[in-house]
Order: sequence, then structure tokens, then C-alpha cells
Amino acid sequence: MTDSASALPPRLEAIATMFRSAPKPLRLQALLEYSKKLPPVPEKYLEHPEFMQAVPECASPFFLVTEQEEGAVKMFFKVPAEAPTVRGYAGILTEGLQGATPEQILNVPDQFYMEMGLSELITPMRLRGMGAILHRLKNAVRENAPHY
Repeated sequence: MTDSASALPPRLEAIATMFRSAPKPLRLQALLEYSKKLPPVPEKYLEHPEFMQAVPECASPFFLVTEQEEGAVKMFFKVPAEAPTVRGYAGILTEGLQGATPEQILNVPDQFYMEMGLSELITPMRLRGMGAILHRLKNAVRENAPHY
């Protein structure tokens, strides 16, 4: 296990390990499966998109919002179906980090996704977008938990 992997919350670590150990064709298939698992954005954010934060560094229209309740972070991502790899990454973040503490999310290494073998599947531009998504997610968590 690498140092960065040890900083991952358990569910995200399990996902990262699965990707690392899977052959390239299965990694792409898994990424597309995660794109289908991305939960819909709650109606309250669809009706008031001003509460969602844009990620302009991402090539696809990407919006996120976080909520915190009793020390657990909930996150929601709005990503078009026409961007399956980015949706897949959002699905991975949702499954791996939903309900994590702010501290756990803030401790996720900035480029943990590089160790998952995604650089063999995704263009450098999309990889930069993934980095920006995690960066903005961390900023949103910090804004909602000022003591971090």
C-alpha cells in the first residue's frame, strides 16, 4: 500500500484497489458503471442551481454541492450523461466519500486517481478536470466546516 492510499477512507480505498488491480478494459468498464450509479441531484438544488458550485476547469459542465450533518459530508454532483468518464469519477467520489468526515475528505491525496490506472484510459485534459473536481470538493467541505 502506498502512503497516499493509506490516507483514503476505507470505501474509497476499496474502489482504488479494485481499479489498480483490474486490467485496462475492465477499468474502463468499471468507470462507465460508476457513471450509471451517480445519484440524481436533489430537487432543491435543481430548483436553485445558484447553490451549486461550478467546476470551470472541467471540460464538461460540472457542478457540485456539499452538505454536512452530524459530522458527515453529503455530496451531490451534476454532470451530463454525455460525459461518462467524468460522471464515472463523480460516481467513484460519491460511493467512496459519501458520509465521510470533513477531515477524511480533506486528507484524500490530491491526485489519488492517478494510482488507479486512469491515466491509461483518460486524456490529460480530463485528468486535470478530475484534479479540479477534488480540489473544489475540498474547498466546499472547508467552507462548510470553518474549523478545517
